[in-house]
Amino acid sequence: MITLHPFGSLPDGQAVTRYRLENQQGAYADILDYGGIIQSLWVPDRTGALVDVSLGYDDLSGYLQGSAHLGASLGRYANRICGASFPLLGKTISLTPNSGDNCLHGGSQGFDRYLWAAQVQGDTLALRRTSPDGEAGFPGNLQAE
Repeated sequence: MITLHPFGSLPDGQAVTRYRLENQQGAYADILDYGGIIQSLWVPDRTGALVDVSLGYDDLSGYLQGSAHLGASLGRYANRICGASFPLLGKTISLTPNSGDNCLHGGSQGFDRYLWAAQVQGDTLALRRTSPDGEAGFPGNLQAE
């Protein structure tokens, strides 16, 4: 079962939604359409009590102000690109540095900093985002789902 809950608004006024995906045993995941973030994941421990096994903020402001990428969908690249550049087909691609001279997790405007398009169909949640050519310096259009 999937239920929708308001989770605040972005500075530009766009509403952020939390999607709760719950199974028949009561375990559930809370997923945000902002950043494709897994906010919480509640599963039974060895005694059967539900416990949250993920790190996440209680409200949207933590994600907007935080830099830890907790539960986020990272992109276009996860990890560090040294010197914020890389060779591709004989050319050097220059990216926007956001961690010293390096590019970390897709840059300061990585996938975790965008509102994703959400679609619920039955018990399935799909999050989609288009990253256009040149975003943060990355070449080519990219469809993420």
